[in-house]
Amino acid sequence: MKRGFTLIELVMVIVILGILAATALPRFIDLSGKAKEAAAKGALGGIRAAVAITYASNAAYGNAGFPSGITTALFADNIIPKEPYADTNAVEVVATTAPSGTTGGWRYASDTGQVWINHTTYSTY
Repeated sequence: MKRGFTLIELVMVIVILGILAATALPRFIDLSGKAKEAAAKGALGGIRAAVAITYASNAAYGNAGFPSGITTALFADNIIPKEPYADTNAVEVVATTAPSGTTGGWRYASDTGQVWINHTTYSTY
């Protein structure tokens, strides 16, 4: 008596695996985009926190005001976080307006302390 699988059984297993792969694959297709979005939000939160801490520190000494720019001195590791979409840590200091460019990096309004991603597609973060 021979033992083994018939051709029909093997084909059915392949069909079932194909169906499972087709239903699970869409969940994992855009993981890199979601990872960049999470990294951007995290870096933006870190920059905003550094600006807020500097403002609070200045206010504690009776000189309330936002930093004039985002520099490495605001961060414990002396590195400005990179904006993951353009992979740059460039900072543009501007008047109080939302981002209008597509150059990437960060956009900072020193009069209000607001920070955005310097790209119109991602400026809602």
